[in-house]
Amino acid sequence: MSLPDDLILDAADEVAIRQNLTLVALGKHPADRVIEVGRLLAVHANHWLHDQEIAISGRRIAYVGPIGSYRGTVRERICHRGLSAVPGFGEVHKHIESTHLTPEFEAALVLPRGNTWTCEASHEFANVNGAKNTEFWQKARRAGSPLKVFVQPGSAVPPSAWEESGGWYGYDEQKRFLAGDLSVTGLDEVMDWPSVSDPANPGYQRMWGMIRATFEMRGVVEGHGSGLTDPHDISAFVAAGLSSDHEVWALDEAWDRLMRGIFTEIRPFSFDAILPGLIERGLRDWSNVAFTTDDRSASETLRLGASDHNVRHAVGHGLAPEIAIQCATINPARHMRIDAWVGSITPGRYADIVLLGDVPSIDIAHVYADGQLVSNARTYVGPVPAIDWPDWATRTMNVGRRLDAEDFEIAAEPGRKTMQAAVLRPFHWNEDFLVEELSVVDGAVQRDAGITKWALVDRYRGDGAVAKMFWTGCGPEDPDTALACSVAHDSHNVWVIGSSDAAMAAAVNRLQEIDGGWVLVHRGAVAGEVRYEVAGLMTARPAEALDAEMQEFYRAAEKVTWMYKPSALNLWKPGFPEFLIFATLTCSPWRWVLVAPSKLAPEGFVNVQTGETHKVVW
Repeated sequence: MSLPDDLILDAADEVAIRQNLTLVALGKHPADRVIEVGRLLAVHANHWLHDQEIAISGRRIAYVGPIGSYRGTVRERICHRGLSAVPGFGEVHKHIESTHLTPEFEAALVLPRGNTWTCEASHEFANVNGAKNTEFWQKARRAGSPLKVFVQPGSAVPPSAWEESGGWYGYDEQKRFLAGDLSVTGLDEVMDWPSVSDPANPGYQRMWGMIRATFEMRGVVEGHGSGLTDPHDISAFVAAGLSSDHEVWALDEAWDRLMRGIFTEIRPFSFDAILPGLIERGLRDWSNVAFTTDDRSASETLRLGASDHNVRHAVGHGLAPEIAIQCATINPARHMRIDAWVGSITPGRYADIVLLGDVPSIDIAHVYADGQLVSNARTYVGPVPAIDWPDWATRTMNVGRRLDAEDFEIAAEPGRKTMQAAVLRPFHWNEDFLVEELSVVDGAVQRDAGITKWALVDRYRGDGAVAKMFWTGCGPEDPDTALACSVAHDSHNVWVIGSSDAAMAAAVNRLQEIDGGWVLVHRGAVAGEVRYEVAGLMTARPAEALDAEMQEFYRAAEKVTWMYKPSALNLWKPGFPEFLIFATLTCSPWRWVLVAPSKLAPEGFVNVQTGETHKVVW
């Protein structure tokens, strides 16, 4: 019997696959292999089963029972009786783009660390090329990658009504995504709260159109509740149908969300603030909790781990290993309504099995994905399909022209010797921007001590539009030095910060030549670069190769004198300001921000909570 290929979920194929699994489970069709294990965690009941065998047909599990109980014929038996089997770990909310690896190399990085499936929170690539988003995420899987990627089309495409990008999603687009593919789970994090809560917001109709389409197609609407602490705001958040929140930083925030029925996705950097407190308060039912990576680079993953780190870290903060494993398997799978395929070692699911030598330390001996061995300890032995990424994925730096120093000048009013200037600093969440008086030379407003210049360059329209303003507390102090990057959450236009306009232009021009990534110009010369040739966000190389290039880049950046002004939240540290990739966010709790020039914000300086615009100098 020839069965359909189930690399990509298809409703018609799914019926044929399950018809065959039914007959394999009954012993009427042979199983491809049986894996014998010493213990198996039945995550639905949080119970260990001893001496179990797992019968596999194709990529799926057909039967689970005591060793020797399967009554059908088996082509191959594999013995791991000294190990404990737990389901493949899943990511309830992750931006694979933040690993900066294309999906086939992401798979090689995370599968040995237990991560066999990911819900891709897809508003990063979608803002670069929205029309090709689903095709992009399925390309590696169709080519044979063992990593399952469940796509969540981005609500933040574009992130706010004051931004423009390479994608635009509304009701029609969202309904089409969900209608055409079982691997599309719902709507990625709704993070533009003003467009949900304020009918006068210009993004209101688009956002509610996407929410409506998701409801109609029985999908999951994911939330993003950063800064929402007032009980009325939280109640409104739930009332809007936003089912989850991963922007949880403190114990009381997590508790309030759980009490209001919000599926609470906790990131590892908040474990110390949240997990011991939930345990102390006697949380009995952890089924509404999951762990999420959200954003983690390849270098960090090589150092810390992937989903295995999240589980291990939770155990280290007092959570029972079995509950921690549930928070990375069945809990997120149920929430995303994909537990028919992933999240447990049970019939009908993909044969994704993590074999542990020691459970509390999450000591991974082997990983199986799609029923095949893909890793021995940290060594990946699965396939890495060769993908020739097309131009629509690699030729995305459409600035349209070479820039020069004049593009970054901020003109003064005629005859003025000084000008008032709006000034921001990274993660400036204050109600108002700062104001500084800056000198004017040859008709242009100048930087001052502790003041640098920051700019956003549109990379989609091809008109080379630049928005620029002054910033404090970060950036290079050395003369003729600039840092440019094409990772600028969430629109992913180009940002550049520099001590001279000429250096800023040189950095952006070189960034165009390498199709995106990082460029450092130091004292007038290119001193370092990292290439993200796919969408300006990722590279089609192994994690180790990218990490080696990043370390070389860091060494070049160490030769630069960087401004540093600590914030109350201590979100960035002295030295190379890598965290500026998040300083372009326009969601809550951001207020005054700089965006690339757009129809609603021609100069780019806008309060995204109120829609008010302002001049950068006056």
